[in-house]
Order: sequence, then structure tokens, then C-alpha cells
Amino acid sequence: MSRTLAADAMLFVRAARARAYVRIVGSFREPNGLIADAVFPNLGMCAFVLMYRALGAPAYYEALAVIGGILTTYWMNVLWGMGAQFYWEKQSGQLQLYFAAPCSRMAILAGMAAGGLLASMLRSLVGVALAVFVFHVQLEPFSPWHLAAVFFATMAALYTLGMIMASLFLLYGREAWHTCNAFMEPAFFLSGLYFPIRTLGAFGAVAAAILPLTLGVDALRQVLLGARSPGLMPVRWEFAALCGFAVLYFFVARWSLRYLENLSKREGRLTQRWQ
Repeated sequence: MSRTLAADAMLFVRAARARAYVRIVGSFREPNGLIADAVFPNLGMCAFVLMYRALGAPAYYEALAVIGGILTTYWMNVLWGMGAQFYWEKQSGQLQLYFAAPCSRMAILAGMAAGGLLASMLRSLVGVALAVFVFHVQLEPFSPWHLAAVFFATMAALYTLGMIMASLFLLYGREAWHTCNAFMEPAFFLSGLYFPIRTLGAFGAVAAAILPLTLGVDALRQVLLGARSPGLMPVRWEFAALCGFAVLYFFVARWSLRYLENLSKREGRLTQRWQ
């Protein structure tokens, strides 16, 4: 039994590493595309910072916009790099290879998440550089350990949610593209990426209860800005909620992937294009 579990764990790790390698190498293969993907998306964040500065808003509003703009990177990767990935593989005729592979589909999605996370960090670092060296955004003294714990809890919750989206979008078929677009702007609004979440009032509390991005944004702002950023709830509560979301979404994603695999075996149409 222990040998079987060890072999399964090794297969999981090897499959995830192989899928992550493809995504990382593909992201860094084209320098021109890399520059465009790292620099141009941060222009929206710069626009909000300049707007707050022109309006004479308190300085911490600029930091709010920077933190939200950096986290936008990961939400976009969750939607397009995780949620729609299986659908795109289906359209290219490669999805059947994933279902025929002698490894867990969770391993493939975990590799996508790891590769997408590392690739998205470049854009985040560019955003941090703009905030520090161009806009001179001021942060409060913070613990790197607290920052790392909240950040990785947020990423775990977001990317396990992306695994669920991968199953749902694949099941929806041609509606996956429109579903990604539909989820993008409401998430930007409900998560308060560019403004204090408390201004949403009751909507902010509801968003925090259903969208881990809201909790992650609020927790990171409290860690980096201290008392200047009044949060929805204490950081430790938000950290616990993010960990709970990650565990819950993991098991839901595991169930949904098994359901899709059984559906593909029973009906024989899941891997067909335009279905």
C-alpha cells in the first residue's frame, strides 16, 4: 500500500512538473511578447495611481491601486490560463491526450497553476518596480513571513477555484470564452482592486464571502499598509478563510474532474470539438 501511494505521489509530481515546465518555457520563449505582457497590462494600474494623485487623494490610495493592479495579474491567469485552458485544448484536438494520460487530471491542472504562477510573477515584479521607483509608493513596515503566508494562501484559493472553472468551462463548451469575459469585470468591482473594499458596504461583505480574491486583496493591503488600510475583518480571520476556500475548492475540483471523466467515457463526446 505504501509503495503504491509513493508511486502515485511520484507520478503526480512528475506530471505536474512536466506541465509546469511547458508553460514556463512557453512564456519566456518570445521576448517581444514577454515585454508586452509584462509592461502594457500595468498601464491600467498607472492610470489609477495618476488619477488619485491628480485628485489629491491620500497617499495610501495609490498603494491600494498598486496592490490591486498586481493581483489583477493572477486573476487574469486564473480565468484564461486555468479556467479556459481545457476548452482551448479541446478545440485544438489535444484534450483526449489528457484523458488518456496515465496520471491524474489534478496533476495536470496543478502544473498549469504552478507554471502560470511563476510566469505571472514577472508582470507582478514590473508592477512593483513601477510602484517603488516611478511612483514612490510608501508602505508600512511589515513581516515578510506574514506577507508570504497571506500571498500563498490567496494563490492557493484562486488557483483551486481556477481548477473548478476549468471543469465548468469545459462542460459549457463554446460558452467558455463568454463566461471568462463575464466573470472579469464583476470580479474587478466586487474585489475592490482599485478602491477601498469598505466603500462597497454590504456588497463588500458578500463579495468576501464568495470571492477569495476579495479576501486576498484586503488581507495583503492590511499587511502592507497597516492601520492606513482598514480591513473588512482581522488578517488572521481572512487568512483562515482563504485556507478554508483552498481546501474546499480542491475537493470540489477533484469531484468535478472525476465527473467529467466519467461523462467522457459514458457519452464519448466530451473531447469532440464544438460540443
